[in-house]
Amino acid sequence: MSRTQEVLQDVVIKFAGDSGDGMQLTGSQFTNNTAMLGIDLATFPDFPAEIRAPQGTLPGVSGYQLHFSSNRIFTPGDNCDVLVAMNAAALKVNIKNLKKGGKIIANVDGFDNKNLRLANYPEGVNPLEDDSLENYQVIKMDVTKMTREALKEFEMGVKEKDRAKNMFVLGFLYWMYNRDMDNTIQFLTEKFGKKNTILQSNIKALQAGYNFADTTEAFSTTYKVEKARMNPGLYRSIMGNQALSYGLIAASQKSKLQLFLGSYPITPASDILHELSKHKAFGVKTFQAEDEIAAITSAIGASYGGLLGITTTSGPGMALKTEAMGLAVMLEIPLLIINIQRGGPSTGLPTKTEQSDLLQAFYGRNGECPMPVISASTPSDCFNAVYEAVRISVQHMTPVIFLSDGFIANGAEPWKFPTSEDLPEIVVNFKTELGHGEEKFQPYLRDEKLVRPWAIPGTAGLEHRIGGIEKQNITGNVSYDPDNHQLMTKIREEKVEKIANYIPEQKLDNGPEKGSLLVLGWGSTYGAIKSAVNELLAEGYEVAHAHLRYIRPFPKNLGLIIKNYDQVLIPEINNGQLIKIIRDKYLVDAKGFNKVMGVPITKGELVDVIKKMLVEEQVGH
Repeated sequence: MSRTQEVLQDVVIKFAGDSGDGMQLTGSQFTNNTAMLGIDLATFPDFPAEIRAPQGTLPGVSGYQLHFSSNRIFTPGDNCDVLVAMNAAALKVNIKNLKKGGKIIANVDGFDNKNLRLANYPEGVNPLEDDSLENYQVIKMDVTKMTREALKEFEMGVKEKDRAKNMFVLGFLYWMYNRDMDNTIQFLTEKFGKKNTILQSNIKALQAGYNFADTTEAFSTTYKVEKARMNPGLYRSIMGNQALSYGLIAASQKSKLQLFLGSYPITPASDILHELSKHKAFGVKTFQAEDEIAAITSAIGASYGGLLGITTTSGPGMALKTEAMGLAVMLEIPLLIINIQRGGPSTGLPTKTEQSDLLQAFYGRNGECPMPVISASTPSDCFNAVYEAVRISVQHMTPVIFLSDGFIANGAEPWKFPTSEDLPEIVVNFKTELGHGEEKFQPYLRDEKLVRPWAIPGTAGLEHRIGGIEKQNITGNVSYDPDNHQLMTKIREEKVEKIANYIPEQKLDNGPEKGSLLVLGWGSTYGAIKSAVNELLAEGYEVAHAHLRYIRPFPKNLGLIIKNYDQVLIPEINNGQLIKIIRDKYLVDAKGFNKVMGVPITKGELVDVIKKMLVEEQVGH
């Protein structure tokens, strides 16, 4: 049988099925396989909000989108080229994002009368059998039947055999995209090495899917995406929460501070607790507390004792931590509060992404309670961004809020391994004795950064008072004096603002230094903004992109950059939060583009809104 191979520049695949169909595993295995070939990639896992939504229903659909390319890419793609639909609900939820002419790989067993009814198709309607999909290439496969047939020699129940359906589909796709199966076989061996029947059945299903494609005349074309042109070095695929965990460990090693994590599990931050708990060899201590308040106060205690105190959470959990965050501000000790944002308010959309906690990070505590705010932009950026957050916290004696979100946390992209020499030093100086001419330890005597000394409890001669009641300047004694309270409030604010002298100036990501429009972003909007601005620059528009890592304080030159453009657009996955802060500080009439749907902003949406703004500006002139 003759075969042809077609070389593609990039491909977007969406794996979708019931939450029990193993779509996340299938997607992550294809992602790892892609990364090993040196192909650039970006992913977007999409989980159901319920732990176990009713099988076959629309809320129960689990998805995993993968964009891979021989060119540099920055988003998981606006629309997909290939949709793997394991049941009718998966098709119905995702068909709107499939390109016209795209491929649908449909498991026909998931389109029986029961599944069609659960997916709310009208009685008697089956999209695989009418003309509704005529604009797509539909590949119908009875994955369930063929998986069971492949595993007929295994003494397993039908349910156990059906769990291998995802491996059959993965094998089929490995054939279609000219891949070998070695890395997945190795993964299965490590995962199920002690359960030989499960191991062998999964391998057999994987091979059966590959062989089905290889021996069926209907499939005559395979596809190949070439290796991407990337800077030389050792790369791996990494998810945001993994990169964040490794960044914390690296900062702990560089600062020579033992890492202590006090945490209470919450989606989508729990992976950090899981990951850090694996690294006791680096001296990491993890504590799963009984609630959010115990989690942060244990981290405060660790910091007071000279450790690197960290607590992780998401929006509702950060709300519970606010009183203790105020205590850390009053104590002026290092502490890192990591917030992996999700849809809110309250329980909101616990598995969906949102950037809705920025104002909480800025203002969400009682009293005048300033704290630095640092943000990550992509999964791999979490490593460097959280490393910097630790540096600021320990060198400026302040709690720091670090913001990521569900899109960054669960997404994956290639990450170039740094070496220890590549990482900046984090020098920590504990106070160990009284200074020259110092008769008594003064815990709030400050240096040029307005930073007070860090003295570990038990150090002879450096006994001092701590607590949440206002401190007298220099001595640290309890003080109710009005003038002193105003002075200390102003000092705490100025200390945070002075950090701007010790961080890099803001740089443009791309675009001209002066022009018609600046797109100013923060967090996970990075990929969509960069892709949109790249496209518009190629079309000759005067558009630039700046992305913020340091949100409090802002880099010193940010105001000057903003003034160089006629218009400013701030896209956010919230109802408009950074825009309020920018308008307030720089008195600029910035415009917002806001999307609050639990999904990322797309490149196409931004291209449209930017073009509209530029046209309206020309008309106005």
